[in-house]
Amino acid sequence: MSEIPTLHTDEIMTDAAATTDDLSLVGLRHKTTTTVAIDFGRRTLPGNKIVLYLYGTPGQRRFLPLWEGIAFGALGALVLADTRRLDESFEVMDLIEERGLPYAVAVNDFPDSPQYPTELLRSKLDLDPATPLVTCDARDMNSSLEALIALTAHSISSAAAGAETS
Repeated sequence: MSEIPTLHTDEIMTDAAATTDDLSLVGLRHKTTTTVAIDFGRRTLPGNKIVLYLYGTPGQRRFLPLWEGIAFGALGALVLADTRRLDESFEVMDLIEERGLPYAVAVNDFPDSPQYPTELLRSKLDLDPATPLVTCDARDMNSSLEALIALTAHSISSAAAGAETS
């Protein structure tokens, strides 16, 4: 997704990480790395007027200090949800909502993930009707770009709505 070489902070999983992260789910049993800080990239949108700075952070509350530093000044957030473990999305959505950031949810479409109708996903995630919900394959640049476009459009419309009420 990034137009520059990305910063990745994945490290080999230790025994300590294995006891913190649930690896019993299908698709996670052979996981050997985990994100220990942030990933970073940048994407300039067509027309060269908007530059997105892309920060990938773990969503668990134990990373709150790291997340707060990145969220300061952010215009929006994209939550990447996995249908194999939707309950893990609530922590990061709570953090985002507590800060009043507009956000969109992208359900990552893994081949072995359970598929649900959009309205059921909305209900399971307890999403506000205005919160965009899209599916994406995070491994595919075009699919990820569509998710970022949904977030960007939502952030712009949220800012416009906020300006009208002030």
